[in-house]
Amino acid sequence: MPKQENFGEFDYLCSIIIQTEQDMNYYEVKFNYESAIEPSVVSDILAAELGEIGFESFTETDEGLQAYIQDKLYSETALKEKLNDFPIPEVHIHYTCTPIESKDWNEEWEKNYFKPIRIGQECIIRASFHPEEPGYTYNIIIDPKMAFGTGNHATTFLMIQEMLQLDLQRKELLDMGCGTAVLAILAKLRGAERVVAIDIDEWAYNNALENIRLNHTEDIQVALGGAEQITRFGQFDFVFANINRNILLNDICQYVHCMKPGASLFMSGFYQEDIPVIQAECEKNGLRFDSFREKDNWIAVKVSKPEQI
Repeated sequence: MPKQENFGEFDYLCSIIIQTEQDMNYYEVKFNYESAIEPSVVSDILAAELGEIGFESFTETDEGLQAYIQDKLYSETALKEKLNDFPIPEVHIHYTCTPIESKDWNEEWEKNYFKPIRIGQECIIRASFHPEEPGYTYNIIIDPKMAFGTGNHATTFLMIQEMLQLDLQRKELLDMGCGTAVLAILAKLRGAERVVAIDIDEWAYNNALENIRLNHTEDIQVALGGAEQITRFGQFDFVFANINRNILLNDICQYVHCMKPGASLFMSGFYQEDIPVIQAECEKNGLRFDSFREKDNWIAVKVSKPEQI
């Protein structure tokens, strides 16, 4: 997992925080590696692989990776299959699995991991329990709960950088896979006329609503669902989709239909080596590849729809 310079100790734990009232029990699985490859690269790929079999949160350690999964979802058979089929050759991965006692995960995470995130002098993202810091143009309050996207992760950080470069006055913007709704909130604070946020995860949906209230941006429209929801909301000047490579490849064709002529689509959630396949799918759907940003091998790309097709 990519570590952020001055943005907290790890990236992925913001993706899932367990609320005790749900009475969920979890396993903590600790991984360490034998490999000549940079451990952070192995951690990135391992986290992505583990996410496919139900693991929900990840912490990078000096030894490798700690991962968490609900006990009802844990399958040692599925885990061993993933490790046996690990896509990087000559990486030997060892692990230990331990049941962990129920605790207030929100309190634990808030206390140990979520630090204020500062993007230049323009934007600060903090939790409600952090003290205010004056001097920033945009002061966004995010209480992450179980949703991804606080700015700690490189992909969210890259998308915020992109958004800060845009003139959003009187524009219409879609935040697809909104997570905490941090991008939707920033868009509204920067003057967007209409903002829609969509996420397929119910926890993210509820957390987005909570964060929208915290930031007094209640006119953001929030929908629960996937790309099938897009057609309800018409067309947009800007579409932001911070998800993952496979979902993006599947849904680019639907993003195109909600983009006005001349609209821009920003996508992140994949690596630099994925750019060719993302670019090919965009061009297949009539979109022009414009540019990309990189942070810790994570990529955000900008593509655009011609004024006339």
